[in-house]
Amino acid sequence: MQGCGHEARTANGVVPAARVARIAPFRVMEILNAARELERRGRHVVHFEVGESDFHPATPVVEAGVSALRSWRNGYTEPLGLSDLRETIARRYRHLGIDAQRIAVTSGVSAALNLLAQALVNPGDEVLVADPGYPCYSAFVETAGGRVRRLPVDANSGFQPTARQIDRAWSENTAGVILSSPSNPVGSLLGRDELAAICRQVAGKGFVIIDEIYQGLVYGDADPAFTALAVDDGCFVVNGFSKYYGMTGWRLGWIVAPAEMIDAIDRLAQNLYISPPAVSQHAALAALGNDALAIHEHRRDVFARRRDAMLSGLEALGLPAAQRPDGGFYVYTNIASTGLGTEQFCRRLLHEYGVAATPGTDFGQHRAECHARFSFTVDETQIALGMERLEAALAAFRRRP
Repeated sequence: MQGCGHEARTANGVVPAARVARIAPFRVMEILNAARELERRGRHVVHFEVGESDFHPATPVVEAGVSALRSWRNGYTEPLGLSDLRETIARRYRHLGIDAQRIAVTSGVSAALNLLAQALVNPGDEVLVADPGYPCYSAFVETAGGRVRRLPVDANSGFQPTARQIDRAWSENTAGVILSSPSNPVGSLLGRDELAAICRQVAGKGFVIIDEIYQGLVYGDADPAFTALAVDDGCFVVNGFSKYYGMTGWRLGWIVAPAEMIDAIDRLAQNLYISPPAVSQHAALAALGNDALAIHEHRRDVFARRRDAMLSGLEALGLPAAQRPDGGFYVYTNIASTGLGTEQFCRRLLHEYGVAATPGTDFGQHRAECHARFSFTVDETQIALGMERLEAALAAFRRRP
């Protein structure tokens, strides 16, 4: 968009709001759309781009959703969600004594983050985020009138911000910080001690939001139940049903907030989307039940095997992981040896070889050009096929004069 003149207008004279020009495209969705267009033309594509499990929702979840539809439990609910669901989510934190009144059920984690941005960010406020990090954090802050300040992270800090880094970056305009653990795109965990130091550093000055959407999807010796609330009861935790529970299209998440903030979140939810989807909430009750949890735990073991297969495959091709992922389902890979920038690499990989990956530029600016994200959300047969195609692609990319 160029300025505010006639050149920025649509055919009927409407001018997009200025904030739209500050919102970067979500490149992974552009890659996904391009991949699906190739599939419509008859091409086979190996999907390493999108963070969506190939598993269908667990059978108890589907049955609960169908039952809710058949019994007409599909109307508006309370803006903060069904009381039964809030109570059930609170029981996940029973060891911390979290009251159900502090739980807000939302229309996905995106809605949770948007609600918190609207509740906590004033025009002109600055919010600190990791670079690389989840790209939509910036959009939520921008639409609330704030701006982000990116903190470059790398292997030296485990691809997580440090308390010292946050202290140095904090200014009179800083309102808070958004963290994620496990992180996207790297899959790194924020250590308990560092998290505690960050919370102490920010206490009394601003807010700490911690995105725990990949909680449960951790590997090795990591504690799948760990939550930042065990370190700081005053932080804002967001979580949801899309990743570990495999319910992406059901659009359901939650916030655990300090009690004094719930009224503001409630009023915003009433006005922004009235209530979370009712059928999804009834299905979520089943997702938190023992029968479904056993299925989810088995799937975590499957993801661990897929992670190992992708890591070894990429390493054998000379594309090392920036860091071995401890959680989530992504490998953030160094592609510098290809000699291509990340967007050219991903574009050619998709259109010439039928492998979809996400360019590093989707996640920030810090060394983004020499990284790409590969998602291990497909089965090991597809991972092996993707590695075969990638090997052919690399031979061609590296052979150029």
